[in-house]
Amino acid sequence: MTVWLAGAGVVGHRLSQLCGDEQLSPFDPRHDPFPELVIGDIVVLSLPGRHRGLVEQIGRYGASVITLADDLDDTQQLFDLSELFSSNDASLVVGAGMSPGLSGLLARHLASRLHRIDELHIAMHGAAGPACARVHHRSLSGRSPGYIDGEWKEFHGGSGRELCWFPEPVGAVDCYRAESPLPILLHRAFPEAQRISSRRSATRRDRLTARLPMLRPPHAEGGVGALRVEVRGASSDGTRETYVIGVAELVGSVAAAVIAAMITELKNSGVGRGLVIPGASDIPTNRLLHHTQEYGVRIQEFTGQPSD
Repeated sequence: MTVWLAGAGVVGHRLSQLCGDEQLSPFDPRHDPFPELVIGDIVVLSLPGRHRGLVEQIGRYGASVITLADDLDDTQQLFDLSELFSSNDASLVVGAGMSPGLSGLLARHLASRLHRIDELHIAMHGAAGPACARVHHRSLSGRSPGYIDGEWKEFHGGSGRELCWFPEPVGAVDCYRAESPLPILLHRAFPEAQRISSRRSATRRDRLTARLPMLRPPHAEGGVGALRVEVRGASSDGTRETYVIGVAELVGSVAAAVIAAMITELKNSGVGRGLVIPGASDIPTNRLLHHTQEYGVRIQEFTGQPSD
């Protein structure tokens, strides 16, 4: 079994550092000859842009794929490949970064405490590297799907301002609706939820310039990013409950840790075949979170009590 890595950006570099003793074989499908894949191989796609055609090509070889899934239309097209991967006894992991990715795992972790889940609200702050920063920039001018009372609604990116509290040292940040496949993925993982929303942090300048090219080149790597996951529902006695959990880490480091956790479970046959969505009830969420923490991600939960 070979683990192939397509993408030499911040996430790819961090993944290479994390895997250490494990062999990663880098390749660039935009320039290099297509690798000689065999059944059981794992291909990690941490490239910007759309991946549907490349994922289908890989799936025909019987190899599994892990993708970050940062494009709304492309992610929806990946759903069509579930049968291809199932028939070839391979897995297609859609969304294995900070968000989508860790956000779904944390939502499932919190949902396990509830008898009924009603609402999922996710907010994210920061970007991994230049490609991620460009996606963030474009998302504020795109269309933002939201699930409200059992119906899909489409909002303008950059609307819906909400002050979200992230784990320290990030703290309170204004967040807005943005184009993201996350609500679509969460709805597949949590079909019972009646409200699903996703927001990203942004400054006034971010919103005003979202429809223009970036005014200056993005940084080689963003600073400390953060994720906030809020789950609302009811306990078995009908009591309304709200749980909030999150992380404050470098976005690239979190994404790499989630990917490394997925690689571990794929190698151990711990993840099912066909379409795999982090947060779905049929994947080993607790083990994936354990691996992610072993790779250095510190998960923080809001309890309403001061820390010691």
